[in-house]
Amino acid sequence: MDKKLIGIDLGGTTIKFGILTTAGEIQQKWSVETNIMDDGSHIVPDIIESINHHLAIYNMPKEQFVGIGMGTPGTVDLKAGTVIGAYNLNWKTTQNVKKEIEQGTGINFVVDNDANVAALGERWKGAGNNSDEVVFVTLGTGVGGGVISNGQLLHGQGAAGEIGHMNVHPNGYLCTCGGHGCLETYTSATGVVHIARDKAEEFAGESQLKRSLDNGVDITSKDVFDLAKQNDTLALRVVDEVCYYLGFACANIAALTNPEYIVIGGGVSAAGDFLLTRVATYFEKFAFPTIKNTTHLRLAELGNDAGLIGAASLALKFN
Repeated sequence: MDKKLIGIDLGGTTIKFGILTTAGEIQQKWSVETNIMDDGSHIVPDIIESINHHLAIYNMPKEQFVGIGMGTPGTVDLKAGTVIGAYNLNWKTTQNVKKEIEQGTGINFVVDNDANVAALGERWKGAGNNSDEVVFVTLGTGVGGGVISNGQLLHGQGAAGEIGHMNVHPNGYLCTCGGHGCLETYTSATGVVHIARDKAEEFAGESQLKRSLDNGVDITSKDVFDLAKQNDTLALRVVDEVCYYLGFACANIAALTNPEYIVIGGGVSAAGDFLLTRVATYFEKFAFPTIKNTTHLRLAELGNDAGLIGAASLALKFN
């Protein structure tokens, strides 16, 4: 009987599930809506019910599974298998996810932070090329990340890899964390729009982006990058600033861990090589010479599957 892994990517709107081989190939995928009502108390029972239901459908006994791995928002206690402070799930108090899911499914369970597991996914089956030295930066509504060194995720005392809260502009934009000038405030999807609004106010030239903003049109980071690709002057300036901060941050990250790859993912990275080449230019400007020659910037390859694959890889420790 071939052993399998279960990966769970727990998000604020959707819980994604996958059954994978121990080599990381996805064989089955499904998802359920995340029910955050009643302080998120339905989430864990829904996960247990969904796993048990699907294993019955596929006629797969629990003995066939090495384990279940899950990526979650919030602060994770790795040893205890608990999660706290996942506010988009309404989890304000400690959740005993490991204990409850192991009891409910009869399968070994392990949990880690969602950005960390996405890093593991990209390292194992994506742009990280299974290297032992990989940093993953995800640019979405916020900016997250994970640092892998000597083949292991770095956790520090629990909050290592909070790349979005590296300070790239002292006294800069206010961040949701209460600080000023975090990378997240300049390179997340919301950060891109913030820069665009600021630059539009002082821009006097011809620009579709400026016209849209002046007319009160709701723009997205994708709109900014699309207009930049059409040589919109203002959009190009915005993109240049975003890439400056990201290149600057990547150079500083690389100075600490000298990874083989810095992998850039998340929604903003959909801008592709247009983003990557500009970030790389600033990275090379700021990076220490040795690092410049040994650390390579790459675009993520797994898209929405990174979290699922990385979560499943956590369960390999039970093998």
